[in-house]
Amino acid sequence: MKSYKTKIFSVLCAAMALGATSCVGDLDLMPNDPNTITAGNLTPEQYEAVLAKCYSGMAVSGQYGPDGASDISGLDGGTSQYTRAIFMLNEFTTDESKWVWADPGVFDIVTNTWSKGNANIFGTYSRMYVHIAICNDFLRLIGDNEQFAEMALEARTLRAMSYYNIIDLFGMGGFITEADAPGTAPVQKSRKELTAWLEGELQDIIAKMSDAAPKYGRVGKDGAEALLARLYLNYEVFTGTPAYDKCAQCCENIIARHKGSGFQSSGLVENYLWLFCGDNDVYMPGGGDTNEILWGIAYDATQTQPYGGTTFLCAAAYKSVDEGGVYMNCEDYGLNQQWGCMHATSQFSDKFAAAPQDKRWSMWVKEDNGFKKENTKFSEFTDGYAVVKFTNLLRDNKATGSMKVGEITKYPNTDLPLIRLADVYLMYAECALRGAADTAKGLQYINYVRERAGVPAYTAIDLTLDNILDERCRELYWENVRRTDLVRFGKFAKGYNWSYKSGVDEGADFPEYMNVFPIPSNVIASQPDFKQNIGY
Repeated sequence: MKSYKTKIFSVLCAAMALGATSCVGDLDLMPNDPNTITAGNLTPEQYEAVLAKCYSGMAVSGQYGPDGASDISGLDGGTSQYTRAIFMLNEFTTDESKWVWADPGVFDIVTNTWSKGNANIFGTYSRMYVHIAICNDFLRLIGDNEQFAEMALEARTLRAMSYYNIIDLFGMGGFITEADAPGTAPVQKSRKELTAWLEGELQDIIAKMSDAAPKYGRVGKDGAEALLARLYLNYEVFTGTPAYDKCAQCCENIIARHKGSGFQSSGLVENYLWLFCGDNDVYMPGGGDTNEILWGIAYDATQTQPYGGTTFLCAAAYKSVDEGGVYMNCEDYGLNQQWGCMHATSQFSDKFAAAPQDKRWSMWVKEDNGFKKENTKFSEFTDGYAVVKFTNLLRDNKATGSMKVGEITKYPNTDLPLIRLADVYLMYAECALRGAADTAKGLQYINYVRERAGVPAYTAIDLTLDNILDERCRELYWENVRRTDLVRFGKFAKGYNWSYKSGVDEGADFPEYMNVFPIPSNVIASQPDFKQNIGY
């Protein structure tokens, strides 16, 4: 049992509805509960409940369970859930994951043939701005009240994540904060302008945030600074000016706060797969163990039940079948829900070929269970290895890293990491290779990650950009960074192909303007002063 259960509160301020509608154009976001607390009758004790809505906006689609109404009208509550929407754009578009169902809109994303009218791209854009609106409204309620200053910093950090995703995925975007009155139309800002604002915003948050660990399920200084490091890692893509030295400094700050525990005293958890199992809450901020998860979303099988989050990452990867030499059973992973619709490309599987003993893919379902590595039939789940990373299993033997089945549930207890310390180590190593940090230290840091995975340490000659990109793929797969990494390394649109890229079986290049997604046509129609990204 977790020490803390995520709570979904029926709290949605009327002012937030106005702010959200102005941000996303023709979406009609309105309070669903006639007894909703409004700005006019909030009590001091309810501020934390309103903050919970800022958190739950990233965890679930709405306030009434997986089959209830979404915060976004007119869009499927499952596919429009925050992290699942980002996964579609940052993972489906790459070599790491293929969705085998030819769902309208999703198929275009998987095959890199999307257009500005794609409903799922609109859903992702809208989800980010609904979340920004919720955080803005909370910050308006807080005002300058020093009693709630730390909560205000949390809300600003949550909002910063959504603005980061807008910058990363869409480049340009509407800009609005709590300083604007509810109902104010957002102003479109360039990628460079949004990046400059976000840099200053995160710097201010970090300077004011307490060094103390946050409560379980909340975000603190580590999460905020890790997001700033990620911004600096991609600063050259976003602005044209590199900031790898600043990224390395943020990484050093975070690492210094974590060294002394865990694997080789690095602050990393001893067993990689335990980071993605049903009792991984102990590795979250405030979880009480080695807190490798610097920022995560708390989930609970009975209290938090989305069709996104870790439910999506588990169920989509499982299919219960036992026939014709093919075997897989979702209950082996602690879940009795299975969709069987998401698997790996052969190119992704090949990343592990040089070291098949790599623990990070040890749970994948491969040839021994009747699955094929090659992708020969798009709609066939077994034509591609089944990627098992997230489970609802429980930690068992610390020495071996084994796990066991506990209670089998429909929804997992597994928390979702957003940024981990391992990513910070790999960011530093990349900065070192790009000439902005200490190379010897960068080698040591990437080897913490490799040695924990049970693969040989790199030597100095192995420290190349291609190897770092592949190591990030092996360590961070399905954690919503792959497309961003490929863009930064110049290998997303061209220079590297994978199965079904551009809708071609063997893969083909697509235009580089597709390194960012279009501003959805619905948004342009409702806000004609907004510009479209070049090429769309």
